[in-house]
Amino acid sequence: MTVVVGIDVGGTKTNATVLADDGRFLVDRMVEVPSRVNEGPDAAIEAIVQVVATVLDAAGAADRTVLAVGLDTPGPASAGGVISRRGSTNFAQQVWWGFDVRAAVEAALHLPVIYNNDGNAAALYAHQQHYGHDASARSSIAAIVGTGLGGGVIEMGAVVRGASGMAGELGHVHIPVHDLLAPGQPVPRCNCGFAGDLESVASLSGIQNNLLPFWLTQYPGHPLAALPINEAAKDVRGHAQRGDEMALKIFEQQAMAIGRMFTIAANFTDPDAYFVGGGVVEAEAHFRDWFLALVEEHTLLRAEQREVAEFVVVSDLDMAGARGSAMAALNAIRP
Repeated sequence: MTVVVGIDVGGTKTNATVLADDGRFLVDRMVEVPSRVNEGPDAAIEAIVQVVATVLDAAGAADRTVLAVGLDTPGPASAGGVISRRGSTNFAQQVWWGFDVRAAVEAALHLPVIYNNDGNAAALYAHQQHYGHDASARSSIAAIVGTGLGGGVIEMGAVVRGASGMAGELGHVHIPVHDLLAPGQPVPRCNCGFAGDLESVASLSGIQNNLLPFWLTQYPGHPLAALPINEAAKDVRGHAQRGDEMALKIFEQQAMAIGRMFTIAANFTDPDAYFVGGGVVEAEAHFRDWFLALVEEHTLLRAEQREVAEFVVVSDLDMAGARGSAMAALNAIRP
């Protein structure tokens, strides 16, 4: 049996999976190592080599022929795997600017490497997992809420890459903020320099940099006010799941923002499905369902679109990037 390996490189962890040529995943759990991206490219590539060896052993595939490797990292990056010349999410150090991560991994592993950004990889996995054999006849769009906001556009089962490879950067789509922000709330700013894009609202960095600092001025006695802002931002979801009023206002703004981006997307791609992933939906069922329903409510569709559109949670999200990368690699080498 021959296999492909899928690798998902994040800010703290690099995880991997193995996909057999018959379409079966040979590992059903997270296999990960520290990503070491903050130590620079050499350390990060060393971590990738390590996780490949580890996952092949875990899958019992160490002696099988590895045909190719699928790789994803946070964007923006080119279709060929060159990190943006201004850096990207979790790759902000200047040593990464313009770095050809795909070629470096290919040289280290001595295998063909097929690159996608992490949003595209997760979107591809969500699409193929949901539609199965019908995937090539369907289209979808995915918003993945994490430290930033990853996204992907799938058309007839294939990732839409764009001329420079940076299509699907949904986090940096500017959204209307009228009636989204509370009175006196400043226009949120993104780490990329934009003001009022989706990531500035619907992401952990958006909570930390924009939403939570404002809402704490409206709830000065809130327990989160006693914590450092980076720790408090990570605790907002737990408070929201317990029904905390301030925390729910923050996630309501996030859901509204995603709905507004989906509204824009509906008029460009008119997809069959709208996927939402990330920690915000890897939560208790009552909170997940409340959030997804809000996203759907604020996605303004025509009656004809509403009759056929689906709103779906991305499954297996921790593994979705690596699995989508593996699927992309297998698709690329199949006749």
